[in-house]
Amino acid sequence: MAEYVISTDSTADLPDSYVDKYNIVIQDLGFSFGDELYRGVSEMDHKTFYDRVRNGDVAKTNASIPGAVKASFKEILDQGKDILHLAFSSGLSASYNVATIVAEELAEEYPDRKIIVIDSLCAAPGQGLFVYLGCENQVKGMSLEDNAKYLEDIKLHVVHEFTVEDLKYLARGGRISKSSAVIGNIINIKPVLRVDNEGHLVATAKVRGRKASLNKLVENMGSHICDEYKNDIVFIGHGDCLEDAEYVAERVKEQFGVDKFMINFLSPTIGAHAGPGTVALFFLGRERE
Repeated sequence: MAEYVISTDSTADLPDSYVDKYNIVIQDLGFSFGDELYRGVSEMDHKTFYDRVRNGDVAKTNASIPGAVKASFKEILDQGKDILHLAFSSGLSASYNVATIVAEELAEEYPDRKIIVIDSLCAAPGQGLFVYLGCENQVKGMSLEDNAKYLEDIKLHVVHEFTVEDLKYLARGGRISKSSAVIGNIINIKPVLRVDNEGHLVATAKVRGRKASLNKLVENMGSHICDEYKNDIVFIGHGDCLEDAEYVAERVKEQFGVDKFMINFLSPTIGAHAGPGTVALFFLGRERE
């Protein structure tokens, strides 16, 4: 059985220490501020990114670059290894299509190697949790094909719940109207959103006040968790608001007994559209609604 490497996009928001430990290959999704182009957080750290957005700079994001993905894949294949690529949701980015096209091109050049590309239908640390599950299986000795099947079967059970602090970023991306954003901010309305079965963002609730929105994330977790899918670890992402992320973690620990968390920044790819102050909760549960 050939050795295989797990690859994913930078949108998985995994800590560098975890990436290094499991030898995960990361495909960078870039972003820009005007004419300033950045390959990823290796060229601008999360804190600087969110400070600039708070100060009014408008960030734009890009899908993965075909040439860079191809070079990355070729380097793995040249080592005699196969590839399991877990892509950012096709409902939010073209990166899955990029990886699929590259894999098809390389299949002709490397007929003895295997590349499996999975549309995770996940985003942010939800994608990170998806990759985590794949890495756990790989460490246990699961084959490339069996791991891919497991992940295909479980991906719609990776539940994404998140809320934002400032509605103007959702309005800028066309997810709500500008007038709704202005009025909502004035009366302190906070939406709670979810990633659906097609990998798109959908609003599921509106509450008044920041603390209420954070509590709603935990409440929604309670309606989705079940005995069939155990949560030994829960992932939480934040847009430079660590205290709020830790508050959510404490509530999850109190209510559901989870004591292991992976808390990390949301990547610029997500932060550009959701904004500073975003908090997102990811766990396994009943299939998304």
